[in-house]
Amino acid sequence: MKRFPNWLRIHFDDSQRYLILCIIAGALCGLVAVSFHFSIEWVFHGVLAIRDHFGPRTSYVVLLLSPAIGGLITGFILTYIAPQAVGSGIPQVKQAYHNDFGYIRLRDGFWRFIAGTISIGTGNSLGREGPTVHICSAVASGLGRYFGLARRRIQSMVPVGMGAGLAAAFNTPLSAITFVFEELLDDFSSKALGAVLVAVVIGAVVERSILGEHPIFNVGGLDDFQLAWWMLICVPVGLAAAFTGHYFIEILLRTRGKVRESKRFPMVLRPAAGGLIVGMIGCTVLYFSGRLGVFSIGYQDLNSSLQGTLAWDILLLLFVGKLIATAICYAMGGSGGLFAPVLFLGVMLGGSFGMAAVQAFDLSLEVAAGAAFLGMGAFFAAVIRCPLTSMLIVFEMTQNYSLILPLMVGNMISYLLSSRLRAVPVYDALLIQDNVSLKRMPSYQGEQDWRNLPISAIMTHDSVVVQGSEDLATALENAGAQRHHGYPVVGKEGELIGMVTHHEMNDALLAGQSGVVSDFLAPKKLVSVYPDNSIRDVANTLVIEDVMQVPVVSRKDSRKLLGIVTLHDIARQQNAIDESLAR
Repeated sequence: MKRFPNWLRIHFDDSQRYLILCIIAGALCGLVAVSFHFSIEWVFHGVLAIRDHFGPRTSYVVLLLSPAIGGLITGFILTYIAPQAVGSGIPQVKQAYHNDFGYIRLRDGFWRFIAGTISIGTGNSLGREGPTVHICSAVASGLGRYFGLARRRIQSMVPVGMGAGLAAAFNTPLSAITFVFEELLDDFSSKALGAVLVAVVIGAVVERSILGEHPIFNVGGLDDFQLAWWMLICVPVGLAAAFTGHYFIEILLRTRGKVRESKRFPMVLRPAAGGLIVGMIGCTVLYFSGRLGVFSIGYQDLNSSLQGTLAWDILLLLFVGKLIATAICYAMGGSGGLFAPVLFLGVMLGGSFGMAAVQAFDLSLEVAAGAAFLGMGAFFAAVIRCPLTSMLIVFEMTQNYSLILPLMVGNMISYLLSSRLRAVPVYDALLIQDNVSLKRMPSYQGEQDWRNLPISAIMTHDSVVVQGSEDLATALENAGAQRHHGYPVVGKEGELIGMVTHHEMNDALLAGQSGVVSDFLAPKKLVSVYPDNSIRDVANTLVIEDVMQVPVVSRKDSRKLLGIVTLHDIARQQNAIDESLAR
């Protein structure tokens, strides 16, 4: 049932009504993004006020416990009220867009706002931009549903909200558009550009009307730089950003995987434990450097580095502390994003190189500021893996274009090397870790390279299994409702013991055979693959072994079933790529 007011349906066609909703969504998302920004600042300033009230002796205690207390409250929300508010929000938006026709509950957006405010505001080392994207996407999706749009139209409202939210969060309309296309839509389609552009402009206008016309970051003394030899520092900065960015993702994913597998560690306490670790790291860095950058967003120290006023050892200490704190905090299930920490880490990394060069070659402090500027883009390119956005977002956030050539060089070095070190970008890796299939995102790694992706990107995680203790007739009856070609067979403890096909069980019964499924499997060879095997290698295995499907098992335990992959899965991926190339 259409909920459009009569005058809208009478005087405007479908395209015009959609445009009106994009304008409304842009304005609402701008207001929501600014409100989220203010709420985080208000809470964090309250924490600092409490610290100052108790004096220097107990200030470290306040900063130590504040992230843990915020994590405890956040853990309760994420465990019992809104599980979808965990993490940054961008993976959830991608999942909803590609798998659920853009359906994102407003309730999830509301609790993301609350959980993000508490988590980031109390000092946890995460950012507000990813949550803003999720909140605004929920607003746009809810708006589409309220006005009775078709499912495809509701789906198309998600990039509208995503772009408007990011533009308002960062004051970066151009990079908001490119990020939507690079991260969510995978290609630059003119059909989606108009709607996203309208919402982004409206969102940015709302943000600037409230917060004013000024860049988020100020780069000291870089307005009139001419091309100089010291700009070659972009090469080592790009290389260092690629390796440290890879290391950062590795820590995050490995820690998150260990935490998820832990059965004894209650979910409700995990964000609190992460917050306590953040408090310990942050207080240690504060004691040795006098800087609060590890806590919350850390933009004040980021701006100081861009002014070239921090010594290299302080920059390096802030980099290491923020990297470990952010990876652990996110892995423990905190509610907050990776954008702000990634930009912070890039500035500290580049600034370390710059200050080292200043001291080694007796250069101006402007060189240190310039190196910090270059590091911000290079680290973003290495971790977020959106090369065009990585350049535009640095320009828009600083409103400085004097280092465009070295920035492009450093970003491309970082992006290309990081792509070789890890095939799957961080947001997609998080989805894979959450057992979310990426079958509907065929071009996220690039049409020509998809065969080199891990099979975990397209496998079925929740496979239908057959119990080895069942007799053939019962197993066939239970599996008949699903009617798949083949099924993994598991034992009493859920361990993998073999594979059986539907026609094999049916033929055995017709031949008069009886007994349990596990006895029937005894003489058969079990062929399996690992989740990190490439799609190309798995396809070769299927052909060589002459099977239609294989179970995917853990490298540490070959009896632990993770999922199943079939030739149809690979063929479906190939068809999706062919369609993409034929556009």
